[in-house]
Amino acid sequence: MYEHHFSALQLSLLVASSATILNVIPAIISALIITKTKLPGKIILDIIISLPLAIPPVAIGFFLLQILGNKSPLSDFLKITLGIDIIFTWQAAAIAAAITSFPLMVRTIIVSMNSIEEKLESCARTLGANKIKVMLTITIPLAYKGILGGILIGFIRSIGEFGATIIVAGNIVGKTQTIPLAIYSNIQIGQYTDVHMLILISLAITISSLIAYNLLLRNSLK
Repeated sequence: MYEHHFSALQLSLLVASSATILNVIPAIISALIITKTKLPGKIILDIIISLPLAIPPVAIGFFLLQILGNKSPLSDFLKITLGIDIIFTWQAAAIAAAITSFPLMVRTIIVSMNSIEEKLESCARTLGANKIKVMLTITIPLAYKGILGGILIGFIRSIGEFGATIIVAGNIVGKTQTIPLAIYSNIQIGQYTDVHMLILISLAITISSLIAYNLLLRNSLK
């Protein structure tokens, strides 16, 4: 029993961490494009980023299944070149979690970047700094709270991902069964003691993440 709980905990942390790492750089770049450029059509990028918030996670899982499934060109390419099959693996769960959590991470970073005074960035440009240098020395450092917040929210959302994961990765004990999937399985068989324990584990992860985030912010202000 406890081995299954520990396995689900390990997989949840692995999936959530991998999804968050996958999202960090694309999320920062997306936020920079939306807030700091005059790129034509960037509203389309904004809409695309927001789509996972509107589409049911089960539908996202279905689309991933079509893209990564056995009969897809991408699946054939990965099998031929790398000899791997992503479907029904923890990697598939990480991809599903990354997609569903990405909009929340980007939105948090956007809010932070929009709060930066344009005078600071303009002043740096008048002193000869190019756009990349301004981004690296002014924008990102001043938006670090939002970036940390986005990473935290993305991680917590990934921990709780269920709908897309169960479609594209399945619910295989010890292989793809994360905490939400384990809760679902135990509800089905009436093991409510296990359900309560898994919920407590999930809450402990969330509370620990929030405490760590607040400690980081407090230390950074000293």
